[in-house]
Amino acid sequence: MTAPTIQSPADAAGDAPPRAAKPGTHWRARLRRDWPLVLMAAPMMLLVWGFWWIPALGNVVAFQDYKPYTGGIFGSRLVGFTHFQMLFSDPDFLRALVNTLSITAFQLVFYFPVPIMLALLLHSLTSAKLRSMLQSVVYLPYFFSWVLVIAIFQQMLGGAGLLNQLLRAGGFEGVDWMTDPDTFILLVTSQAIWKDAGFGAIIFLAALAAIDPNLYEAAAVDGAGRWRRLWHITLPGIRPVIVLLLILRLGDALNVGFEQFFLQRSAVGSQASEVFDTFVYYSGIRTGDFDYGAAAGLFKGVVGLVLILAANKAAHMMGERGVYSKS
Repeated sequence: MTAPTIQSPADAAGDAPPRAAKPGTHWRARLRRDWPLVLMAAPMMLLVWGFWWIPALGNVVAFQDYKPYTGGIFGSRLVGFTHFQMLFSDPDFLRALVNTLSITAFQLVFYFPVPIMLALLLHSLTSAKLRSMLQSVVYLPYFFSWVLVIAIFQQMLGGAGLLNQLLRAGGFEGVDWMTDPDTFILLVTSQAIWKDAGFGAIIFLAALAAIDPNLYEAAAVDGAGRWRRLWHITLPGIRPVIVLLLILRLGDALNVGFEQFFLQRSAVGSQASEVFDTFVYYSGIRTGDFDYGAAAGLFKGVVGLVLILAANKAAHMMGERGVYSKS
């Protein structure tokens, strides 16, 4: 007769520690469990590998005297950090770096909060029909090309634009905002807000939709007004999303765009409109100095990585998850 199995109180309560998976089989078990997710992610991973990771191996040309037609990657002579020394002694590079960082800092203050405020405004509307209509209106400019956006701003703010016509009709002197280098940073920021803020609000609207409505009801019963509910419920509810996007924006600090500045370079001059991407185009690609352009691009990637790691570490110190977490 087989002796009955005696179950410990911990096992009976369901608190028994889980059995460790056998070495070498844990990843196979997870693959059998999650193979549909892996299959869905495979096309995107192929795109990332094909268009990001494999081409990134070409950054080796930043350390070569690259001859694309005679030597190639494997036959060009190594020159070490020569191109990087040339970069930091190039006044055009330093001007592009200063312009890029200035525009990024300005847009962090005056552009980054706009999608948040727009999402809060749309979320506060009680009429679903009005909310849907306004969402469609503010999302639409995101799908316009930069050529069209700049053309619209030219018709509104240019020398012969609508605003100047109204000013002259009222006896005032017109101002051509589209060719003024002193106000160029305001111009590009307003263009970015008009084009992208509506679409950027989608993420914050999704975060707002995830907040439990019972929290608002309980706060209202306790006498909390609209502003106190906003401060104590809404903003803490979307704070992780704000921190995440802020970290990503800091990591993208040297990438303020190419087409927007390229199209307006001739109007305001290179002193105001030269940013990192246009510098790489004019000093590297257009002149055929691919090794010099690759050095500038590699510098941009390293700076972005350092900024993301530093911002993510700061987020961990403030108790936020950030982009990734060690736990």
